[in-house]
Amino acid sequence: MPTTASEYITALAHYHRAEIARMAGWRDRIDRTTNWAITGGGAMLSVSLSSPSSHHGVLLFTMLLVLLFLIIEARRYRFFDVYRARVRLVERNYFSPLFLSGRAADPEWAHALGRSLDNPKFMVSLHSAMSRRLRRNYFWIFLVILVAWALKLSTPKLQDVAASRDVVTSLREMADNAALGFLPGWFVLIAVAMFYSWLVLTAVQHREPLPGDGDVHV
Repeated sequence: MPTTASEYITALAHYHRAEIARMAGWRDRIDRTTNWAITGGGAMLSVSLSSPSSHHGVLLFTMLLVLLFLIIEARRYRFFDVYRARVRLVERNYFSPLFLSGRAADPEWAHALGRSLDNPKFMVSLHSAMSRRLRRNYFWIFLVILVAWALKLSTPKLQDVAASRDVVTSLREMADNAALGFLPGWFVLIAVAMFYSWLVLTAVQHREPLPGDGDVHV
């Protein structure tokens, strides 16, 4: 164990650098999942809208695929948040008072850091992590997919049907186009509407600010 101030500072500096590396590694994993969602979603959009023979169900499958990426990313974000909180704990209570003379540090910060290292615990729930990632990135990805799906259903020329019109003339016709196998179109429309309502509800929840991060947060 460190016995002098110099040894203590050396140990803290090495620990801080190692924790930043671990945090950066999980941040890279988060970005990688977002890239997968964008790339996969873009490829599916291209397949669905490029040919009238492509079924609109491809876009419904894309919604489920992006949801899977969101769940995976939310799980990764929970790990990232643990290491981010540790780094911010050291920065707020050691380096910040070091450079800002007169700023008082939390006297219990070292004990809080030790407890986190001794018994690591997630600081946010999976639902809260999904809410944060939805607001940051995924809601816009889902919105683009929804617009593409609506365009597919409302444009006869993008479907494998003989039509001279450029757009459907009624909601009933759009519902008929939304049929999926033995599922009627109105059922598919209601299911998609419920899914996106759940996304909106999830995105507006858990808006509490992250402690000590100000406006700079992921």
